[in-house]
Amino acid sequence: MRGIMAYLQFTNSGEAIAWYERVFGAKEVRARLVAPDGTCMNAEIEIEGTRLMLADEQPSVGSSSPSSLGGTSVVMNLHVADADAVFRRALDAGAEQIFPLGDQFYGDRAGRVRDPFGHHWIIATRVRDVPEDEMVAAFQKMFEGG
Repeated sequence: MRGIMAYLQFTNSGEAIAWYERVFGAKEVRARLVAPDGTCMNAEIEIEGTRLMLADEQPSVGSSSPSSLGGTSVVMNLHVADADAVFRRALDAGAEQIFPLGDQFYGDRAGRVRDPFGHHWIIATRVRDVPEDEMVAAFQKMFEGG
């Protein structure tokens, strides 16, 4: 295996896997590795063709969940066929809206949620390809006038 794969930490990875299956259509793709004390040391799911690793937090080795840290510095960007449906499903399943779903200057229909486990997700659907010069101009316009 090569490349980068996110490895998210949870206070209860089993609940998270069930939530991601229900909301994002995730599929568990490998056997969970669970220690004798019940701690999930490793699990792997696939969402929209991308694999994601999960585990229960282990603060003794510097591995903490957003719930324990009081926030996260990582945002997952999930592109789906129907952002409206997935965004609504996430909210209905207990996610908190960070910014509303809407058409963005860079060509996506996107919004951001915090899942019940503290992880942030931008849920998006590409609605149009935007030429780079048009995207840069639209970005700059957002900051005009103050």
